[in-house]
Amino acid sequence: MNDIRFLVRRNIKMFFKDKGLFFTSLITPFILLVLYATFLANVYKSSFTENLPKGFKVAESLINGLVGGQLIGSLLAVSCITVAFCSNMLMVQDKFNGAKADIRISPVKSSHLALGYFLATFACTFIICLFAMGAGLVYISFIGWYITFGDILMLILTLFIMVIFGTSLSSIINFFLSSQGQVSAVGSLVSSVYGFICGAYMPISTFGKGLQKAISFLPGTYGTSLIKQNALRGVFEEMKNTHFPTKEIEMIKDSIDCNLYFFDNKVSFAAMYAIITGFSLALLIIYILMNSLSKKNK
Repeated sequence: MNDIRFLVRRNIKMFFKDKGLFFTSLITPFILLVLYATFLANVYKSSFTENLPKGFKVAESLINGLVGGQLIGSLLAVSCITVAFCSNMLMVQDKFNGAKADIRISPVKSSHLALGYFLATFACTFIICLFAMGAGLVYISFIGWYITFGDILMLILTLFIMVIFGTSLSSIINFFLSSQGQVSAVGSLVSSVYGFICGAYMPISTFGKGLQKAISFLPGTYGTSLIKQNALRGVFEEMKNTHFPTKEIEMIKDSIDCNLYFFDNKVSFAAMYAIITGFSLALLIIYILMNSLSKKNK
C-alpha cells in the first residue's frame, strides 16, 4: 500500500507541476463556460421562448435557470472525459521519457504502478471537474438558481461515476500509446468528437433518427442526460408549481435530452445510472485484465 500511496502522490504532483498538462486540462471546461455564457445561452433562450404557447408568460429567472442547467450539464459531461485524457497523459509521458522503466527497476509491482496511474488520474480529473462544477454553479446563482443541496449531492455522485468512466476509458486507450504525437492526436480527437456524440454540444434530439439510435448505444449519452436532469430538476419542479403545461414540460425534456429513448422506449432515471455504472466497472475490469495479461507476457 505504501507503494501505491507514493505513486499516487508522485503522479498528482507531477501533473500539477507540469503547466502544459494542467492548463491543457483546463482549456475545455473554461472554453465551454465562456462559449455558453456569451453565445449559446442566447441561442437556447431564444429557441425556448419562441416555442412557448401564445400568451404564456414565464419568469426570466426560470428561463435563465433552464439555460444554466443545460450549460452545467454539457460542461461537466465533456470535462469528465477530456480532462481524464489530459490527466492520463503522464502515463504515456513516463513511457517515452524513460521514467516508467526507471520505476520498474525498483521493487514496485506492475499492478501497483498501473493502479497508481489510475488513482492519480481519477483524483486530478475529479478535482478539476469539481472546480468546473463550482464555476458553473456560481454562474447559475447569478442568472437563476433553482438547485437544492440534494441536487448538488446528486451532481457530485454522477460526476464521480462519470470520472471513473472517463478515467477507465482513457487508461485503456493510453495503454497502447507510446509517443507525444499519439497522445496529442488522441486528445484532439476526443475533445472535438466526444461532445457531439454524447449530446453535450448539440442535443441528440436534433440529430436524424438513425444517428439517434446509434448514439443510444453509447454510455456517455446517459451520463450527459443524468447530469442535465440533476441540474434541471428544480427548474422543472418550479414549472409544475407555476402551472406550466405538463405536455410542454415533457417536450422541453425531450428537446434537451433529459428524456432519452432506446428504440422509442423511454429510459428511466435508475436505468441510466445502471448503464453508466455498469460500463464504468466493465472498462475498469478490462483495464485490470490488460495489465495482468501484459505482466504475464513479459
